[in-house]
Amino acid sequence: MRGFYGWRMVVAGSGLQFLQASLMIQAFGAYVAVLTEEKGWSKTALAGAAALQSVETALIGPVLGWLVDKVGEHRLIRFGIVVFGLGLIAMGFVDTLAGFYGAVLMIALGSSLAGYFTINIAIIHWFERQRARALSSVGLGLALGGIAVPLVAASITGFGWRATAIGSGVLAIAIGWPLARVFRGRPQSLGTRIDGHLPRPAAAASEASPGAGATASDAADAALPTADETPGLTARQALRTRAFWLISLGHGFALLAVTSVNVHAISHIKEGLGYSVAQASLAITLMTAAQIGGVLLGMAVGDRFDKRRICAACMVGHGAGLLMLTYATGPAMLAAFALLHGTAWGLRGPLMQAIRADYFGRRSIGLIMGLSSLIIALGQVGGPMVAGAFADLTGDYRLGYTLLALLAVAGSLAFLLAKPPRLPATPGAVA
Repeated sequence: MRGFYGWRMVVAGSGLQFLQASLMIQAFGAYVAVLTEEKGWSKTALAGAAALQSVETALIGPVLGWLVDKVGEHRLIRFGIVVFGLGLIAMGFVDTLAGFYGAVLMIALGSSLAGYFTINIAIIHWFERQRARALSSVGLGLALGGIAVPLVAASITGFGWRATAIGSGVLAIAIGWPLARVFRGRPQSLGTRIDGHLPRPAAAASEASPGAGATASDAADAALPTADETPGLTARQALRTRAFWLISLGHGFALLAVTSVNVHAISHIKEGLGYSVAQASLAITLMTAAQIGGVLLGMAVGDRFDKRRICAACMVGHGAGLLMLTYATGPAMLAAFALLHGTAWGLRGPLMQAIRADYFGRRSIGLIMGLSSLIIALGQVGGPMVAGAFADLTGDYRLGYTLLALLAVAGSLAFLLAKPPRLPATPGAVA
């Protein structure tokens, strides 16, 4: 276990998540606030760019899932980080809304290949007993990315959004490429097994059975699957379970809140509450601190308690936090929003893939996650679009944010009802 290479991949994945979150995912709202004034583009149009990223992810999700299972996520991650950086550089040269959309699509493609989706699948194939801890550790990079939002906002204010986008792209490639090269194929390619257990000779494995003088640890180690014993459901079997649809629906409802905050929170705090972009960025920083706390909490409890109940509680946190943001009358309510929403996001986010791996196994996890993206994209697209459209129609974000908050709370029921399906037994598994 000591020196297990999987933990090096966790650190690299966390670094890649940090780059993408700090330079684009959580900083996108700062670009929206500036471009609305400079270019005169509507909030709906700019939200459409964010929604377009989700549509692209949804459309290529099943294909990407198939590619991950067939080609290997490590190869896709290396290609994707280059595309992500080039997309940011291209964004620095756009002059039209169509050009902006094209650059965002390029960024989205890079994020799909080298981001949350592929990194999590890579980690799932290396961890079993500490899966939630490993995925939460990767999610720590996504959470820490919010710390850099004030720096990105300051750069936009001081050097302009074009220079900031170009510099961000160069930085993404320069730092991201070495991190992407840390990823490898399956554990067996490095002469190890899931969770870092060394391969055991067939004779030794046969002796690790109850009544043969073996310890409980020996028996558990013998039960670990080899490359030819990957457990789980096929994608077709997963689609026939109620859990697949309920988890996807709950995940989509969560993203209604997350994506609407990422795209519009800074604009709402600036225009609706009267703060500057820099001050609004500080609220995002506090949210990030709470998100980090949520990730750390997930590392401690994710492998010990029922994940679906944890996720259900987080949905209530998302909804309550969004309502605090919507009707904030001062710094105290903004702080409450940041703490509730940030903690819920940090705790729930990494568990989304951990619960899928627990429920459906690793056999076709890439394709299963890809098919799920078709459903959760409704939340990714709907969140920014609903908030932006209602803001354009009514002049503020209150009605749109209220609706999204109520939907997030309702999404807790989806997780509570998502009970795990029965996985087929694997050869040699210990009951």
